[in-house]
Amino acid sequence: MVNYRQIITIEPGKRSGKPCIRGMRITVYDVLEYLAGGMTIEEVLADFPDLTLEDIQACFAFAADRERRTVLVA
Repeated sequence: MVNYRQIITIEPGKRSGKPCIRGMRITVYDVLEYLAGGMTIEEVLADFPDLTLEDIQACFAFAADRERRTVLVA
């Protein structure tokens, strides 16, 4: 499993503090939204040549970890 903590960065002044990939302005949300919208991983990598497969895997790992930590308050 990819250690997303080495890839996903959060900087208050960049993209309103949203989780980004390696300090770039591409957010985890952007990548996941493209994939959820039907783009393939290959298409995302072609559209964003600065991204790597490991970056996309880090987005999945980050989202999975965030989901695991989500607590339902009733």
